[in-house]
Amino acid sequence: MNDVLRKVADFRLITLAVASTLSITAANADARPADGRVKAQPSGTTSVQRSRGADGALDATRTNRKGGATTVDRYKDGSGTTDATIAGPRGGVTGVDRTRGADGVVDETVTGPRGGVTTTDRSRGSDGLIDKTVTGPKGGVTTVDRARGADGAVDKTTVGPHGGVSTVDRSRGADGAIDKTITGPEGQTTTVDRTRGADGLTDKTVVGPQGGVSTVDRTRGADGAVDSTTIGPRGSTTTVDRTRGADGLTDKTVVGPKGGVSTVDRTRGADGAIDSVSTGPKGGTTTVERSLNADGTVNRTVTKTPPAK
Repeated sequence: MNDVLRKVADFRLITLAVASTLSITAANADARPADGRVKAQPSGTTSVQRSRGADGALDATRTNRKGGATTVDRYKDGSGTTDATIAGPRGGVTGVDRTRGADGVVDETVTGPRGGVTTTDRSRGSDGLIDKTVTGPKGGVTTVDRARGADGAVDKTTVGPHGGVSTVDRSRGADGAIDKTITGPEGQTTTVDRTRGADGLTDKTVVGPQGGVSTVDRTRGADGAVDSTTIGPRGSTTTVDRTRGADGLTDKTVVGPKGGVSTVDRTRGADGAIDSVSTGPKGGTTTVERSLNADGTVNRTVTKTPPAK
């Protein structure tokens, strides 16, 4: 029992290590409109204002729907890497310090608002692939070791802070598509089988650890836009129909497994920035308005309106 608990803890800590890195990146991530397959977010307006400093680094101010502001101040250091100071809406400050090693790989030290330190040490192997060691604020260590097979596909072994091992084994098929087998710390296996069709598009069959099968079938329309049909392990079907407009932008209609329809309509403004209006299956909308600044950065305002009751 203790061994099982240790492995479960490993899997969770590996996930948390990845999540901690993504949480920093999330401060700069683009908003993705809900399309019926994504849980609707609370209504209100959020915005991102970006500006480029004299050193070329990109700063940002994010304002959430309650008016709280998060600022990201980036600056280039002497080695050419970009450091950052992130100040949250409640005053907490996170520092990101990057350094470039002799092999050109960038290491990173993140100091959280309460003083906890997470370090990421990257190294380039003889095959050119980048491995890394992540040490969390409580001393837990996660390692990621990549290796290139004879077919050029890259495999990966992740060892969590308690010794749990997860592997990703990739292989290249005769059509050039890359398959993979993912084995978790408890031996659970997920396989992904890709096949490339005559139109060059890649379809996918995923077999989960409990034997459930999901498929993704892609097709290219006359306008060049790519449609897809996804069938879940219990037979539920989701279709995505894309159409390319006269302005070159691609709109999307998603029909969910229960028949709900979501749409995404994109338009290009006079400044070249792309706006969008997403309508969910119950009528709620998400509007994304972008504007291009003189320094080439793009601001964004996202307004979510719930469906009428």
